[in-house]
Amino acid sequence: LLLLLILLLERSICGISPITKYVLPATCIAGGLCVSTCLKVVTSGDECLVERLGRYHRRLGPGWHWIWKPFETVSFHVTIREFVMDVPPQQCYTLDNAPIQADAVVFLKITNVEAARYNVEDVNNAIMNLCLTQLREEVGKLTLDETFSSRERINKELLKDLNEVCQQWGVMITRVELQNLKPSPDIQVAMELQMAAERKKRAAILKSEGERMTMINEAEGRATAATTDAEAKRKATILLAQAESERQRVEAEGLKVAIQTVAGAFENTEDDGEQAAVQFLSLIRYMETQAKFAGSNGTKVIMLPS
Repeated sequence: LLLLLILLLERSICGISPITKYVLPATCIAGGLCVSTCLKVVTSGDECLVERLGRYHRRLGPGWHWIWKPFETVSFHVTIREFVMDVPPQQCYTLDNAPIQADAVVFLKITNVEAARYNVEDVNNAIMNLCLTQLREEVGKLTLDETFSSRERINKELLKDLNEVCQQWGVMITRVELQNLKPSPDIQVAMELQMAAERKKRAAILKSEGERMTMINEAEGRATAATTDAEAKRKATILLAQAESERQRVEAEGLKVAIQTVAGAFENTEDDGEQAAVQFLSLIRYMETQAKFAGSNGTKVIMLPS
């Protein structure tokens, strides 16, 4: 093509001929089309594989590359950045034979473009089917209640199982997230009834616990009050006894002094002083007692000494 262009340009210098007038523009257009089809631009984050005569020849990184068509073709164009694969919902069965719809998202990155192209026919389809199979298997290992409470466990098991297989395909699974777990409508109704019963049970337990605590607090309050009252009565009785003992002691001392004083007054008489003092004080107490009887509101009784 270049030789043809040079030949036409040399002839055009000598003079413009009809061939040069029409063939030169057509040749330029054909050359431009050839250049545009043979030039391959690879953007950053992408890689391409080139096959020559049906066999792998080289890998193209980011930049401009020349492809010798029709002998060379781009057989595989893929991104080496991390991307997301959405796993559609599928029917799974738990360990207790409960049907459930489960879906997930897979974060992956191609680390070996040649392995992703030549070790498996369709790497995306292979990863999708592998993820669906492993998801059904992991859900089938757990009961329905365990499935809802073991999302982290399922994610870790899926990540481990997928990486074990995908390494030979040149793919690294960075993260697996279980999105939705949707049981059948009948199971949803049963779960709602179970949750309502559980809430009622908890409410009844909390109510009984509250009543029990109330009764315990009331009993403890009554016991504390009774103990405090008994202690107060005991202290009051002790104080009253001490006061009575003190009163009797003071009265006894006063009586002793009185007897001694009266006995001293009867020392010069013929009678025994102490006996006369006792009779005198007894007569005084007798008269005081009669005065109390006379001052009461009851029946008046007149008692005369014999």
